[in-house]
Amino acid sequence: MTTLPGAWRRAAGGAGLLSSDGVVAPTIFAEMSALAASTGAINLGQGYPDEDGPAEVLEAARQAIADGANQYPPGRGIPRLREAVADHQRRFYGVHLDPEREVIITAGATEALAATVLALVDSPDDEVVVFEPYYDAYAALVALAGARLVPVPLEWPLFQPDLDRLESAVTDRTRLIIVNDPHNPTGAVFDAEVRERIVALAERHDAIVVTDEVYEHLRFGTPHVPIATLPGARERTLAISSAGKTFSVTGWKIGWLSGPEPLVTAVLAVKQFLTYVNGSPFQPAVAAGLRLPDAFFTGIADEMRRKRDLLGSGLRLAGFDVGVPSGSYFTVADAAPLGVTDAVAFCRALPERTGVVAIPLTAFVSPEHRGRYATMVRFAACKRPGVLRRAGAALAGLRP
Repeated sequence: MTTLPGAWRRAAGGAGLLSSDGVVAPTIFAEMSALAASTGAINLGQGYPDEDGPAEVLEAARQAIADGANQYPPGRGIPRLREAVADHQRRFYGVHLDPEREVIITAGATEALAATVLALVDSPDDEVVVFEPYYDAYAALVALAGARLVPVPLEWPLFQPDLDRLESAVTDRTRLIIVNDPHNPTGAVFDAEVRERIVALAERHDAIVVTDEVYEHLRFGTPHVPIATLPGARERTLAISSAGKTFSVTGWKIGWLSGPEPLVTAVLAVKQFLTYVNGSPFQPAVAAGLRLPDAFFTGIADEMRRKRDLLGSGLRLAGFDVGVPSGSYFTVADAAPLGVTDAVAFCRALPERTGVVAIPLTAFVSPEHRGRYATMVRFAACKRPGVLRRAGAALAGLRP
Protein backbone atom coordinates (compact mmCIF):
# COMPACT_ATOMS: atom_id res chain seq x y z
CA MET A 1 0.00 0.00 0.00
CA THR A 2 1.85 3.10 -1.23
CA THR A 3 -0.68 5.63 0.08
CA LEU A 4 -2.75 4.93 3.17
CA PRO A 5 -6.25 6.28 2.56
CA GLY A 6 -8.35 7.82 5.26
CA ALA A 7 -9.68 11.01 6.79
CA TRP A 8 -6.34 11.52 8.51
CA ARG A 9 -5.09 12.99 5.24
CA ARG A 10 -7.69 15.75 5.36
CA ALA A 11 -6.84 16.57 8.98
CA ALA A 12 -3.08 16.67 8.40
CA GLY A 13 -3.51 18.55 5.14
CA GLY A 14 -5.85 21.07 6.72
CA ALA A 15 -3.24 21.79 9.38
CA GLY A 16 -0.56 22.22 6.70
CA LEU A 17 1.36 19.16 7.87
CA LEU A 18 1.00 16.87 4.84
CA SER A 19 3.67 17.06 2.15
CA SER A 20 3.02 16.31 -1.51
CA ASP A 21 4.56 12.84 -1.08
CA GLY A 22 2.25 11.97 1.84
CA VAL A 23 4.72 12.51 4.69
CA VAL A 24 3.24 14.03 7.86
CA ALA A 25 5.44 16.69 9.45
CA PRO A 26 5.42 17.36 13.20
CA THR A 27 3.56 20.45 14.36
CA ILE A 28 5.65 23.56 14.83
CA PHE A 29 4.97 23.24 18.57
CA ALA A 30 6.50 19.78 18.68
CA GLU A 31 9.44 20.91 16.58
CA MET A 32 10.16 24.01 18.67
CA SER A 33 9.66 22.21 22.00
CA ALA A 34 12.11 19.53 20.85
CA LEU A 35 14.60 22.29 20.01
CA ALA A 36 14.08 23.79 23.45
CA ALA A 37 14.79 20.41 25.06
CA SER A 38 17.85 19.66 22.94
CA THR A 39 19.43 23.10 23.35
CA GLY A 40 18.31 23.94 26.87
CA ALA A 41 16.66 27.09 25.52
CA ILE A 42 13.93 29.04 27.30
CA ASN A 43 10.66 27.88 25.77
CA LEU A 44 8.50 30.92 25.02
CA GLY A 45 6.89 29.02 22.15
CA GLN A 46 4.25 26.68 23.53
CA GLY A 47 1.63 28.31 25.74
CA TYR A 48 1.81 26.54 29.05
CA PRO A 49 2.65 28.06 32.45
CA ASP A 50 5.72 27.10 34.46
CA GLU A 51 3.89 27.51 37.78
CA ASP A 52 1.06 25.50 39.32
CA GLY A 53 -2.41 26.87 39.82
CA PRO A 54 -4.20 27.83 43.04
CA ALA A 55 -3.62 25.58 46.03
CA GLU A 56 -7.36 25.22 46.67
CA VAL A 57 -7.89 23.71 43.23
CA LEU A 58 -4.93 21.33 43.48
CA GLU A 59 -5.99 20.20 46.93
CA ALA A 60 -9.55 19.59 45.72
CA ALA A 61 -8.18 17.21 43.06
CA ARG A 62 -6.09 15.34 45.63
CA GLN A 63 -9.12 15.06 47.90
CA ALA A 64 -11.32 13.82 45.07
CA ILE A 65 -8.82 11.04 44.31
CA ALA A 66 -8.70 10.09 48.00
CA ASP A 67 -12.49 10.11 48.13
CA GLY A 68 -12.73 7.62 45.26
CA ALA A 69 -13.69 9.86 42.31
CA ASN A 70 -11.66 7.65 40.01
CA GLN A 71 -14.25 5.94 37.83
CA TYR A 72 -16.39 7.13 34.93
CA PRO A 73 -18.23 10.37 35.67
CA PRO A 74 -21.62 11.01 34.02
CA GLY A 75 -21.44 11.52 30.27
CA ARG A 76 -22.44 15.18 30.52
CA GLY A 77 -19.98 15.77 33.37
CA ILE A 78 -20.52 15.69 37.11
CA PRO A 79 -23.51 17.78 38.28
CA ARG A 80 -21.30 19.85 40.60
CA LEU A 81 -19.16 21.08 37.72
CA ARG A 82 -22.07 21.70 35.36
CA GLU A 83 -23.73 23.74 38.10
CA ALA A 84 -20.48 25.63 38.72
CA VAL A 85 -20.21 26.45 34.99
CA ALA A 86 -23.80 27.73 34.97
CA ASP A 87 -23.18 29.79 38.13
CA HIS A 88 -19.97 31.18 36.60
CA GLN A 89 -21.77 32.33 33.44
CA ARG A 90 -24.49 34.00 35.51
CA ARG A 91 -22.03 35.56 37.98
CA PHE A 92 -19.68 37.11 35.42
CA TYR A 93 -21.89 37.67 32.38
CA GLY A 94 -25.55 37.50 33.38
CA VAL A 95 -26.10 34.43 31.17
CA HIS A 96 -28.63 32.01 32.64
CA LEU A 97 -28.11 28.34 31.78
CA ASP A 98 -29.87 25.11 32.70
CA PRO A 99 -26.97 22.93 33.94
CA GLU A 100 -28.96 19.78 33.14
CA ARG A 101 -29.58 20.59 29.47
CA GLU A 102 -27.39 23.47 28.37
CA VAL A 103 -23.92 22.53 29.68
CA ILE A 104 -21.61 19.61 28.93
CA ILE A 105 -18.10 18.92 30.21
CA THR A 106 -15.44 18.01 27.64
CA ALA A 107 -11.82 16.91 27.37
CA GLY A 108 -10.58 20.46 27.17
CA ALA A 109 -11.77 23.12 24.76
CA THR A 110 -10.28 21.31 21.78
CA GLU A 111 -12.57 18.31 22.18
CA ALA A 112 -15.52 20.68 22.50
CA LEU A 113 -14.46 22.33 19.24
CA ALA A 114 -13.97 18.97 17.54
CA ALA A 115 -17.35 17.66 18.62
CA THR A 116 -19.03 20.90 17.54
CA VAL A 117 -17.50 20.95 14.07
CA LEU A 118 -18.14 17.25 13.49
CA ALA A 119 -21.71 17.55 14.76
CA LEU A 120 -22.80 20.66 12.90
CA VAL A 121 -20.97 20.53 9.56
CA ASP A 122 -23.11 18.51 7.19
CA SER A 123 -21.82 18.90 3.65
CA PRO A 124 -18.67 19.55 1.60
CA ASP A 125 -20.47 22.73 0.56
CA ASP A 126 -20.52 23.99 4.16
CA GLU A 127 -18.09 26.75 5.08
CA VAL A 128 -16.55 27.67 8.42
CA VAL A 129 -15.37 31.25 8.86
CA VAL A 130 -12.38 31.83 11.15
CA PHE A 131 -10.19 34.79 11.96
CA GLU A 132 -6.62 34.40 10.76
CA PRO A 133 -4.09 33.75 12.25
CA TYR A 134 -6.06 30.98 13.96
CA TYR A 135 -5.55 28.23 16.54
CA ASP A 136 -4.21 25.44 14.34
CA ALA A 137 -6.86 22.92 15.42
CA TYR A 138 -9.55 24.91 13.61
CA ALA A 139 -8.13 24.18 10.17
CA ALA A 140 -7.50 20.51 10.96
CA LEU A 141 -11.01 19.98 12.34
CA VAL A 142 -12.78 21.75 9.49
CA ALA A 143 -10.80 19.67 6.99
CA LEU A 144 -11.54 16.47 8.91
CA ALA A 145 -15.25 17.29 8.74
CA GLY A 146 -14.94 17.77 4.97
CA ALA A 147 -15.95 21.43 4.98
CA ARG A 148 -14.19 24.52 3.61
CA LEU A 149 -12.23 26.90 5.83
CA VAL A 150 -12.78 30.60 5.05
CA PRO A 151 -10.13 32.72 6.80
CA VAL A 152 -10.60 36.42 7.48
CA PRO A 153 -7.17 38.04 7.96
CA LEU A 154 -6.49 40.18 11.02
CA GLU A 155 -4.53 43.36 10.44
CA TRP A 156 -1.24 44.16 12.21
CA PRO A 157 -0.70 45.70 14.74
CA LEU A 158 -4.13 45.67 16.43
CA PHE A 159 -5.27 42.44 14.75
CA GLN A 160 -8.83 43.57 14.09
CA PRO A 161 -10.62 42.32 10.96
CA ASP A 162 -11.64 44.48 8.05
CA LEU A 163 -15.43 44.50 8.37
CA ASP A 164 -16.04 44.59 4.63
CA ARG A 165 -13.83 41.52 4.21
CA LEU A 166 -15.72 39.80 7.04
CA GLU A 167 -19.03 40.60 5.38
CA SER A 168 -17.82 39.11 2.11
CA ALA A 169 -16.64 35.96 3.87
CA VAL A 170 -19.97 35.14 5.52
CA THR A 171 -22.54 33.82 3.03
CA ASP A 172 -25.49 31.45 2.94
CA ARG A 173 -22.92 28.63 2.73
CA THR A 174 -21.51 29.60 6.13
CA ARG A 175 -22.39 26.96 8.70
CA LEU A 176 -20.19 28.15 11.57
CA ILE A 177 -18.36 31.34 12.52
CA ILE A 178 -15.63 30.50 15.03
CA VAL A 179 -14.66 33.44 17.24
CA ASN A 180 -11.62 33.12 19.52
CA ASP A 181 -11.72 36.10 21.90
CA PRO A 182 -9.32 36.90 23.56
CA HIS A 183 -7.45 35.66 20.54
CA ASN A 184 -4.72 33.06 20.19
CA PRO A 185 -2.15 33.61 18.70
CA THR A 186 -2.30 37.42 18.52
CA GLY A 187 -3.57 38.43 21.97
CA ALA A 188 -6.20 40.66 20.35
CA VAL A 189 -9.61 41.42 21.83
CA PHE A 190 -12.30 42.17 19.27
CA ASP A 191 -14.03 45.50 19.63
CA ALA A 192 -17.77 45.96 20.04
CA GLU A 193 -18.35 46.77 16.37
CA VAL A 194 -16.74 43.48 15.32
CA ARG A 195 -18.82 41.46 17.80
CA GLU A 196 -22.02 43.15 16.68
CA ARG A 197 -21.23 42.57 13.01
CA ILE A 198 -20.58 38.86 13.67
CA VAL A 199 -24.01 38.50 15.25
CA ALA A 200 -25.73 40.44 12.48
CA LEU A 201 -24.08 38.32 9.79
CA ALA A 202 -24.91 35.09 11.61
CA GLU A 203 -28.56 36.14 11.80
CA ARG A 204 -28.66 37.21 8.16
CA HIS A 205 -27.16 33.95 6.89
CA ASP A 206 -28.54 31.58 9.57
CA ALA A 207 -25.06 30.61 10.78
CA ILE A 208 -24.06 29.30 14.19
CA VAL A 209 -21.50 31.25 16.21
CA VAL A 210 -18.95 29.14 18.10
CA THR A 211 -16.97 31.11 20.66
CA ASP A 212 -13.62 29.89 21.96
CA GLU A 213 -13.25 31.80 25.24
CA VAL A 214 -10.46 29.91 27.00
CA TYR A 215 -8.65 33.20 27.81
CA GLU A 216 -11.80 34.89 29.14
CA HIS A 217 -10.20 35.71 32.51
CA LEU A 218 -6.89 36.81 31.00
CA ARG A 219 -8.16 40.04 29.50
CA PHE A 220 -6.34 43.26 30.33
CA GLY A 221 -8.41 46.34 31.08
CA THR A 222 -12.14 46.04 30.45
CA PRO A 223 -13.95 42.78 31.32
CA HIS A 224 -14.61 40.05 28.79
CA VAL A 225 -17.86 40.38 26.81
CA PRO A 226 -19.20 37.04 25.52
CA ILE A 227 -20.97 37.18 22.18
CA ALA A 228 -23.82 35.18 23.73
CA THR A 229 -24.77 38.29 25.73
CA LEU A 230 -25.49 40.35 22.60
CA PRO A 231 -29.10 40.79 21.40
CA GLY A 232 -30.09 38.01 19.03
CA ALA A 233 -26.99 35.91 19.73
CA ARG A 234 -28.04 33.58 22.53
CA GLU A 235 -30.14 31.20 20.45
CA ARG A 236 -27.41 30.64 17.84
CA THR A 237 -24.24 30.67 19.97
CA LEU A 238 -22.23 27.82 21.49
CA ALA A 239 -19.72 29.05 24.07
CA ILE A 240 -16.59 27.00 24.82
CA SER A 241 -14.07 27.49 27.61
CA SER A 242 -11.78 25.46 29.83
CA ALA A 243 -9.92 25.35 33.12
CA GLY A 244 -6.40 25.05 31.70
CA LYS A 245 -5.57 28.72 31.17
CA THR A 246 -7.58 30.16 34.07
CA PHE A 247 -6.19 27.81 36.72
CA SER A 248 -2.79 26.98 35.15
CA VAL A 249 -3.68 23.29 34.80
CA THR A 250 -3.32 22.80 31.06
CA GLY A 251 -2.60 19.09 31.50
CA TRP A 252 -5.93 18.36 33.17
CA LYS A 253 -7.94 18.90 29.96
CA ILE A 254 -11.24 19.90 31.55
CA GLY A 255 -13.37 22.07 29.30
CA TRP A 256 -17.02 22.88 28.86
CA LEU A 257 -19.54 23.88 26.24
CA SER A 258 -22.78 25.75 26.82
CA GLY A 259 -25.62 27.09 24.77
CA PRO A 260 -29.22 26.38 23.71
CA GLU A 261 -30.38 22.83 24.35
CA PRO A 262 -30.84 21.77 20.67
CA LEU A 263 -27.28 22.75 19.79
CA VAL A 264 -25.79 21.25 22.95
CA THR A 265 -27.67 18.01 22.39
CA ALA A 266 -26.36 17.78 18.82
CA VAL A 267 -22.78 18.25 20.02
CA LEU A 268 -23.26 15.71 22.82
CA ALA A 269 -24.40 13.14 20.25
CA VAL A 270 -20.87 13.29 18.77
CA LYS A 271 -18.87 14.06 21.90
CA GLN A 272 -20.06 10.90 23.67
CA PHE A 273 -18.28 8.83 20.99
CA LEU A 274 -15.00 10.74 21.22
CA THR A 275 -13.64 10.57 24.78
CA TYR A 276 -17.03 9.67 26.29
CA VAL A 277 -15.85 11.09 29.64
CA ASN A 278 -12.60 12.28 31.18
CA GLY A 279 -10.82 13.62 34.25
CA SER A 280 -13.14 12.37 36.96
CA PRO A 281 -11.15 13.70 39.98
CA PHE A 282 -10.32 16.94 38.19
CA GLN A 283 -13.97 17.84 37.63
CA PRO A 284 -14.80 18.62 41.30
CA ALA A 285 -11.48 20.47 41.55
CA VAL A 286 -12.41 22.73 38.62
CA ALA A 287 -15.84 23.27 40.16
CA ALA A 288 -14.06 24.53 43.27
CA GLY A 289 -11.92 26.79 41.12
CA LEU A 290 -14.89 28.35 39.37
CA ARG A 291 -16.28 29.30 42.78
CA LEU A 292 -13.14 31.14 43.91
CA PRO A 293 -13.68 34.79 44.88
CA ASP A 294 -13.54 37.61 42.35
CA ALA A 295 -10.12 38.64 43.65
CA PHE A 296 -8.62 35.48 42.21
CA PHE A 297 -9.89 36.20 38.70
CA THR A 298 -8.85 39.85 38.70
CA GLY A 299 -5.52 38.82 40.22
CA ILE A 300 -4.57 36.41 37.44
CA ALA A 301 -5.35 39.05 34.81
CA ASP A 302 -3.25 41.64 36.65
CA GLU A 303 -0.35 39.19 36.95
CA MET A 304 -0.49 38.25 33.28
CA ARG A 305 -0.59 41.91 32.29
CA ARG A 306 2.60 42.51 34.26
CA LYS A 307 4.21 39.55 32.48
CA ARG A 308 3.02 40.90 29.13
CA ASP A 309 4.68 44.23 29.88
CA LEU A 310 7.89 42.54 31.03
CA LEU A 311 8.07 40.42 27.88
CA GLY A 312 7.20 43.34 25.62
CA SER A 313 9.91 45.50 27.16
CA GLY A 314 12.54 42.81 26.52
CA LEU A 315 11.40 42.34 22.94
CA ARG A 316 11.55 46.06 22.20
CA LEU A 317 15.05 46.29 23.66
CA ALA A 318 16.04 43.42 21.35
CA GLY A 319 14.89 45.43 18.33
CA PHE A 320 11.49 43.87 17.55
CA ASP A 321 8.43 45.90 16.61
CA VAL A 322 6.02 44.70 19.29
CA GLY A 323 2.24 44.56 19.32
CA VAL A 324 0.46 45.19 22.62
CA PRO A 325 -1.93 42.32 23.34
CA SER A 326 -5.21 43.01 25.14
CA GLY A 327 -5.53 39.48 26.51
CA SER A 328 -4.29 35.87 26.49
CA TYR A 329 -0.78 34.48 27.06
CA PHE A 330 0.70 35.78 23.82
CA THR A 331 2.59 38.70 22.29
CA VAL A 332 3.27 39.02 18.56
CA ALA A 333 6.47 40.76 17.50
CA ASP A 334 7.60 41.72 14.01
CA ALA A 335 11.23 40.70 13.40
CA ALA A 336 11.51 42.72 10.18
CA PRO A 337 13.46 45.55 11.94
CA LEU A 338 16.12 42.90 12.68
CA GLY A 339 16.48 42.17 8.98
CA VAL A 340 14.35 39.03 9.13
CA THR A 341 12.41 38.03 6.01
CA ASP A 342 11.43 34.47 7.01
CA ALA A 343 10.15 33.96 10.54
CA VAL A 344 10.22 30.16 10.19
CA ALA A 345 13.96 30.11 9.48
CA PHE A 346 14.50 32.76 12.14
CA CYS A 347 12.68 30.69 14.81
CA ARG A 348 14.54 27.52 13.88
CA ALA A 349 17.87 29.32 14.35
CA LEU A 350 16.84 31.27 17.45
CA PRO A 351 17.45 28.57 20.11
CA GLU A 352 21.08 28.08 19.10
CA ARG A 353 21.57 31.78 18.51
CA THR A 354 20.04 33.17 21.71
CA GLY A 355 18.79 30.30 23.87
CA VAL A 356 15.13 31.29 23.38
CA VAL A 357 12.33 29.45 21.55
CA ALA A 358 9.41 31.17 19.81
CA ILE A 359 6.82 30.25 17.16
CA PRO A 360 6.52 31.77 13.67
CA LEU A 361 3.08 33.29 13.17
CA THR A 362 2.80 31.58 9.79
CA ALA A 363 2.15 28.32 11.70
CA PHE A 364 -1.35 29.73 12.30
CA VAL A 365 -2.04 30.91 8.75
CA SER A 366 -3.42 29.42 5.54
CA PRO A 367 -0.87 29.05 2.71
CA GLU A 368 -2.35 31.81 0.57
CA HIS A 369 -1.97 34.42 3.33
CA ARG A 370 1.43 33.54 4.78
CA GLY A 371 3.08 36.47 3.06
CA ARG A 372 1.10 38.85 5.27
CA TYR A 373 2.75 37.48 8.39
CA ALA A 374 6.10 36.27 7.04
CA THR A 375 8.25 38.18 9.55
CA MET A 376 6.07 37.88 12.66
CA VAL A 377 6.81 35.76 15.71
CA ARG A 378 4.64 34.71 18.67
CA PHE A 379 6.07 34.68 22.21
CA ALA A 380 4.32 33.32 25.31
CA ALA A 381 4.37 35.42 28.48
CA CYS A 382 2.97 32.70 30.77
CA LYS A 383 6.29 32.12 32.53
CA ARG A 384 7.82 33.28 35.81
CA PRO A 385 9.09 36.88 35.75
CA GLY A 386 12.68 35.73 36.24
CA VAL A 387 12.40 33.50 33.17
CA LEU A 388 11.04 36.38 31.10
CA ARG A 389 13.87 38.64 32.25
CA ARG A 390 16.46 36.03 31.28
CA ALA A 391 14.81 35.61 27.90
CA GLY A 392 14.82 39.37 27.33
CA ALA A 393 18.50 39.57 28.23
CA ALA A 394 19.29 36.69 25.86
CA LEU A 395 17.32 38.24 22.99
CA ALA A 396 19.10 41.57 23.45
CA GLY A 397 22.00 40.05 21.52
CA LEU A 398 19.89 40.18 18.35
CA ARG A 399 20.05 43.97 18.10
CA PRO A 400 22.42 44.99 15.31
